[in-house]
Amino acid sequence: MSFNPSSPVTGTAQTGFTSPTYTFVADIAPAPNGKQYAITVAGGTQVGVDVHSVSKPFTFTFFKPAQLKTLPQANPLTGVIKNVPLNTYKLVTRKGMSPAVNQNAIVSTITTIINVPAGCDTYEPEDVKAALSAHIGILNANSAGIGDSIISGII
Repeated sequence: MSFNPSSPVTGTAQTGFTSPTYTFVADIAPAPNGKQYAITVAGGTQVGVDVHSVSKPFTFTFFKPAQLKTLPQANPLTGVIKNVPLNTYKLVTRKGMSPAVNQNAIVSTITTIINVPAGCDTYEPEDVKAALSAHIGILNANSAGIGDSIISGII
């Protein structure tokens, strides 16, 4: 199955939020190798949270490589593959927010970059999935702590 999120999505725990959910609709990605969605409804208790608008965007976009790379041939003498190329995937969340009263919104971005060495997708797909599982699990399990650290500056 490909990246095909189902709306709404349940947000993770954050201090001051109760049962956050996000309803989204398909949007036009800024590049043909991406899929983008705009958050149109914020559910649960999230006092003051704005949903997507022109001046305060709230979107997430998943990008695949513009051109997928394959594993090059091994050196016929040594059997070593040098310079294994990477296929880079990205998930970018954009959220407009105001830095102070009566100020224009500025877009904050959160980017997860996933570099997968060519060939690993077929030789060890379980390791690619394990890395993703652990990464997303750490983010999910520590969402509130990450949010509190970003607000307080204390890790």
